Amino acid sequence: MAKKKSDSTTPAKTPAKSTAKSGGGKKGGGGDGNGSSQLPLSSGDSVQPIQLQDEMERSFLDYAISTIMSRALPDVRDGLKPVHRRIIWDMDQQGFRPDRPYVKCARVTGDTMARYHPHGDGAIYDALVRMAQPFSLRHPLIDFHGNYGSPDFGPAASRYTEARLHPLAMQLLADIEENTVDLMPNYDGTTEEPTVLPARFPNLLVNGSQGIAVGMATSIPPHNLGEIIDATLHLIDNPEATVKDLMKFVKGPDFPTGGLILGRDGLTEAYKTGRGSIKMRAKVAIEEGQRGQMRIVVSELPYQASCSAIAARIQELVDNDGLEGIADVNDNSAGGTTNLIITLKRDANANVVMNNLFKNTQLQSQFPVNMVALVDGVPRTLTLKDALAGYVAHQIEVITRRSQFRLDKAKERNHILEGRLKALNVIDEVIKVIRASEDANAAKEALMSKKFGFSERQAIDILDMQLRQLTKLSRIDLEAEQKEIRAKIKELTAILEDDKVLRGVISTELTKVRETFATPRVCQIAADVGEMGVEDLVEDKELVIVMTQEQYIKAVSADSFRTQGR
Repeated sequence: MAKKKSDSTTPAKTPAKSTAKSGGGKKGGGGDGNGSSQLPLSSGDSVQPIQLQDEMERSFLDYAISTIMSRALPDVRDGLKPVHRRIIWDMDQQGFRPDRPYVKCARVTGDTMARYHPHGDGAIYDALVRMAQPFSLRHPLIDFHGNYGSPDFGPAASRYTEARLHPLAMQLLADIEENTVDLMPNYDGTTEEPTVLPARFPNLLVNGSQGIAVGMATSIPPHNLGEIIDATLHLIDNPEATVKDLMKFVKGPDFPTGGLILGRDGLTEAYKTGRGSIKMRAKVAIEEGQRGQMRIVVSELPYQASCSAIAARIQELVDNDGLEGIADVNDNSAGGTTNLIITLKRDANANVVMNNLFKNTQLQSQFPVNMVALVDGVPRTLTLKDALAGYVAHQIEVITRRSQFRLDKAKERNHILEGRLKALNVIDEVIKVIRASEDANAAKEALMSKKFGFSERQAIDILDMQLRQLTKLSRIDLEAEQKEIRAKIKELTAILEDDKVLRGVISTELTKVRETFATPRVCQIAADVGEMGVEDLVEDKELVIVMTQEQYIKAVSADSFRTQGR
């Protein structure tokens, strides 16, 4: 394979057109006599030999890194992929906040694509909708107005739906204007976007994440906000805590669709190694119908299971004689509520039918855990402690940067107040000098002279005030404000100098988020009954084993003998 490289010193010549025709036997121009045409290289061109294998490796690696860094994997610090982060940032910049009216999703999608994420409006809208779906995220980040879909059906088109930021999303953005995170140029350099959000709660574990990159994938289940914050608070106070210690607070994933998690073995493995499998089961109840027939009622499904797909699968099993004892299947789910009713035949054993349903349908399924996220820009498989420790480290940096920003502002304000109080002591002379000066520069130089000793910033502040404002300055008000500012400076200095105080600030802010947004668990954890054997799938009834004179053996129901009076 050859790569053509233009010489910078010699202008490229226009190659002559080939006169060869397809299928012609006459050679001409750059033709090879077989109907193809080759353009001759000009004398100013050079040919650089390249190994095909090397070029493929380089190109594939570039593509893989781009996919990993820019699309598929979340960041351990804020738990977001770039597309989600850009949507939230754009909505905040455009003012689509919880206290503002809803706006068309088409507007959000188009603006995000134009300013930050040039990868197609379909992918952006899908990401926007997912952040609003209560069956996808344990704690949605987008407040949606319209049809956001269901596990069975997609959402309405973006021109019909509306959205704005959820109050919880504002906690991800909190204090971003105070230099808490780095900003970088967007794809065309016309504006800036954050490399990560400040994130006042551990969103990676709270809402989970799923994605497929090149050569790797991530699958992190959602958790309960209150439990995750409690574990984070424990880790802040006890940095040496183990995964076992943290699992006293984190009972397990809290899937938004409810249902049951069976056993703790899979949970322990997933939290200790970052990989594992969690067994999920639907919440079912056996009830008696109006006509005396027993029925199985499904009210909660495993995470990401489709009620309509389960109903279709049951019907398929019944039609193919793969499942006995079912008379009818009705999916009455609506409005986000699951209500799947399986009516049984009169002679059916409800427990046997239910066990068969668990074995052959999505009423029982596995959630594969693969906790992969970006840590310092590098994909890593995380344990429960790794994920929480990555978040705590991020918060330490965020609070440090915010405190330094506020301290600089407070010191600047204190410096201004000192100048104003100093000016009050010589207010008549200050006014006299200002009036006598030819222009602002002359007045500034006079105030900065040895006679007064104002700094340049203080002199500018005094000159920016009107004379009537200068004369009305209140010493009591200035001294009260200065006292408040100095107390703030002392507090911020303590945060920056004492790690214990800094960690206390993080704990306080996490506690406020928990008190405001935490909700009880919706997914319960039950003991695992183990794998179902053949005896669990077959009805237990009396049989008579008969052997004939011809040495044939068969099993006959005992009821048959009673019916025949034998």
